[in-house]
Formats: sequence, structure tokens, C-alpha cells
Amino acid sequence: MKFDILFGGLSFEHEISIVSAIALKKVLGDRICHFIFLDSAHRFYLIPADSMKSTFFSAGDYKKCVELFTHRGAFVKKTLFGFKAIVPNTIINLIHGADGEDGTISALLDFYGLHFIGPRIESSVMSFNKALTKLYAQSRGVNVLPYELLTREHREIKHLSYPLILKPARLGSSIGVSVVNDSAQLDYAMDLAFEYDDCIVVEGFRSGVKEYNLAGCKLAGGFEYSIIEEPSKKELLDFEHKYLDFSRTAQVLKADISSELEAKLQACFARLYENAFEGALIRCDFFVIDDEVYLNEINPIPGSMANYLFADFAGVITDLAHNLPKKHSIKVSYKYIEQIHHAKGK
Repeated sequence: MKFDILFGGLSFEHEISIVSAIALKKVLGDRICHFIFLDSAHRFYLIPADSMKSTFFSAGDYKKCVELFTHRGAFVKKTLFGFKAIVPNTIINLIHGADGEDGTISALLDFYGLHFIGPRIESSVMSFNKALTKLYAQSRGVNVLPYELLTREHREIKHLSYPLILKPARLGSSIGVSVVNDSAQLDYAMDLAFEYDDCIVVEGFRSGVKEYNLAGCKLAGGFEYSIIEEPSKKELLDFEHKYLDFSRTAQVLKADISSELEAKLQACFARLYENAFEGALIRCDFFVIDDEVYLNEINPIPGSMANYLFADFAGVITDLAHNLPKKHSIKVSYKYIEQIHHAKGK
């Protein structure tokens, strides 16, 4: 099984996507046929494998590469005689944040009939917005922490008490996130978050809460779960620790938890995934408080595809590629129009 990696995009997480693509190159090696880069001007480029280095993109050298265009069933490049399709493989949508996780790319790939691993339109929209994610989790019987929404016009926090954590509602990384201990810090934290979004999710912040990450997907034989990771115990996992450590292409250690808690986390994951995220490999981040599981967030396209949580990531992603959801074909008929035409003609 061969793959094409689609990465980049116009979002605050553009660089994170490049980091993820370079990390997957190390993991999947020659299983990757094409690297397709989407730049901030929404132009696609075919990147040679040996050019997959961060400085290649920061220097703008990618603009010298072959430009690609979308076409039915494939990406194509211009030739002297028109357009030529590059041999299509299953695409791994590795665009983090806007474009990749908000449903834009899913809609594009679906429209052109391209096979891809990643969240579909509805699940993208729902998981991209943290407020919608909370409503969705509650509808699936998964706990969430109490929260409030702030906008530029309505900045008053009514029910929560300090300390608080403020997060841009539609941003998948740790960018723009602040922990606020008192009212003196609040305005600055709001201004920071509003640099990235018009809506902020506010939650009560609890220090020392147990956190666990679980990735997985649904295959023909049922769910394939990763190991459960207990992330760094830093108070707030910042951008650098979360994304720029290339060593996270190596498998991490399994969290030391009971089989009962492991089953609880997997059950919550399954409730969130089922009939929503088919075709995607996602990671759910959970809190555990007083032995109760709470959803923190859903990562529909996790950094480096959470490969480090799987003993055989290549095998899992290959099996997923063989179990992608199929869209029902619709045969368009013009019988109704013909009936109207004949009726008016009489």
C-alpha cells in the first residue's frame, strides 16, 4: 500500500503540518509516493522526498516545484500537451487546523472523488470547534468540564471561578492558550486568545489532574486502539513541547493504569468515534477526575498522526486505507423534468 501525504494549508498550524509530514517521512519511508504541499495561497506543489526539510519551505523554495491541480480522481500537472495525472494513492490528510480540520479539504477531496484518510466534513466541523465538540460529547454520553463561551462583544465570565484556562475555540494546538489565576491576568489572556479566534472557550483549570491520550480508528474487525499515553506533567503543555520534539516518532511508554480505567477510556473513545469519524485516525485527550472520565478535546488529525502511540503504525494506517467509508452513488434522472415538459406540452 502506497500513500500520498497532503500537508501545509492556510492556518496558524501551517508549520506544525510541515513538521508532521517530515516526521511521517521517517516513519513510513518508501510507502509514501508523493508529498503534496498546500501553501498559504492555496496552491498545490509536488515536493520531492529529498526536499522534505523545514528550511525548504521557510525559504520559499517549494515554489520552484511542479504545481499541481485538482482533477476528477487525481491531482494533475501541466505538460506541453495538456494535463497529466500523477498516479493516485490513498491520501493522508495531514493539514492541521484550518483547511485540514475544518472540513474544507475533506469537501474538496470528496468532491473530486479522491480516496483519503482523515475526518469527513461533518466530523471535521464538529471537532474543529471546541464548543461544538463539548455539545457533541454530551450527546454521546461523555463527560465534559463546565465551560463558558466568550466573544469580542460578550467578555464577561458569569459562573466559573479562578483559576481558569482560556482557549481559542477553533484552533487545534496550544497556540493562544493561557492559564489565568486572577482577574489581573484576564484581559491580557483574552486579548491573546482573540488574536486567533472570535470565540473563546473558558474552563475551570485544575492543577494535577490526570491526563491521558488515546488514539485509534475503526476497522472491519472493530476498533484498533493505540497504547494510552500519560503526557508531560507540565502545568500547560506549550507549543514547543507539544510539536517540535521529533523524538516523538519513537513509541512512548504505556501509562501505568488499571485495566478498568483503560476500558473506560476506550469506551468513551468508541462512543465519540462511532458513526462520525469513520475513515480517520483520531486522538482523544481525556481528563480523569475522581475516577470519572472527561473529554478534553478531539484531535481529528493528530500531530504526526500519533504514530508514536502504535507499535505497528504502518500496519494500522494500511488497514485503515482498506476500510475507508464509501459514498452512496446517486444516479441522476431527468424523468421529473421530462414529465413537466410533456404535461405543459399538452
